[in-house]
Amino acid sequence: MLQQWFGRETGRLSLGSCLRPLAALYGILQGLDRRRRERLARTLPQPMAPVVVVGNFVVGGAGKTPTTIALVHALVQAGWRPGVVSRGYGRSTDAGMAVDADADPRQVGDEPLLIHHRTGVPVHVDRDRRRAALALLQSHPQVDVIVADDGLQHRQLRRDVEVVVFDERGLGNGRLLPAGPLRERPGAEPEPQMLVLYNHERASAAWPGAIASRRIGLAQPLDAWLRGRGEEVQPLSALRGRPLLALAGIAVPERFFAALEAAGLQIERLPLPDHHDYEGAPPWPEGTREIVTTEKDAVKLRRHAAGPTKSWVVGLDLALPADFTAALLGRLARATARNARQASKIP
Repeated sequence: MLQQWFGRETGRLSLGSCLRPLAALYGILQGLDRRRRERLARTLPQPMAPVVVVGNFVVGGAGKTPTTIALVHALVQAGWRPGVVSRGYGRSTDAGMAVDADADPRQVGDEPLLIHHRTGVPVHVDRDRRRAALALLQSHPQVDVIVADDGLQHRQLRRDVEVVVFDERGLGNGRLLPAGPLRERPGAEPEPQMLVLYNHERASAAWPGAIASRRIGLAQPLDAWLRGRGEEVQPLSALRGRPLLALAGIAVPERFFAALEAAGLQIERLPLPDHHDYEGAPPWPEGTREIVTTEKDAVKLRRHAAGPTKSWVVGLDLALPADFTAALLGRLARATARNARQASKIP
């Protein structure tokens, strides 16, 4: 299916073509649902802090979580006090809850736990992101901006800025689900509240936007990484010439593998399903001496940290361009002033 969505179709009767009637029906229902949720949002209590939503138009990973982490770091550096809300994909419960360092990834989700680990800011998970934002602000009144991870289609949460993320795959074949990868059909131009960010070396869609640089980080032993300290950090060059098993349970594992190989590492690839659950036996063969994995996988490997296999954690970081950050901060300043004026009118 991914080949149909993001690759070149061959033949006159491709699967994507056969699914076009279903895609048309999906588009009608999705449009109706969007308008219903937007109307509902106007009747529900909303957070008074400005809201930045991070999302994309296609299913699967486009770099939303690294973008969220980069945004939080940029906001903190600019003097803001951000908090993050997320659904927490694949959680074992729908109950809303705060995320802390000792949280079970099965209950809060691997990506929210990673965001909290990397940023240290308050994170709250709930299927209803509006409800999550209100709960976060109640427990952390010092928070003055909310970042909603993967919230573009969650219209019940009012938003001031939408950061729309594209990777190298762009919009794929440009069709709606299930004929293509699109969750919703974008317009000819970005909507006024949108900032477009490409996390690839060049734009992959027709919309104008900023180009972020994606870079691979340093290597750190799993136990040191879990402690959250900069201990025992090694350049990737220190791992060259050693047999390494690289495993990645992310949406596009090939991206991680290619980055390791570009850094000169000799790896055996072990791709795993996105959000892979490590609660059972480790997926690597018995006798494996060293593995290298992603941060998203690392938050779920705590129970394997003391095992005989040496585990290295390598992050994929995103650097935001200065003009993008300036545009974001300008919009947030205007949103804060607007919200303050509206609050002053409430009797």
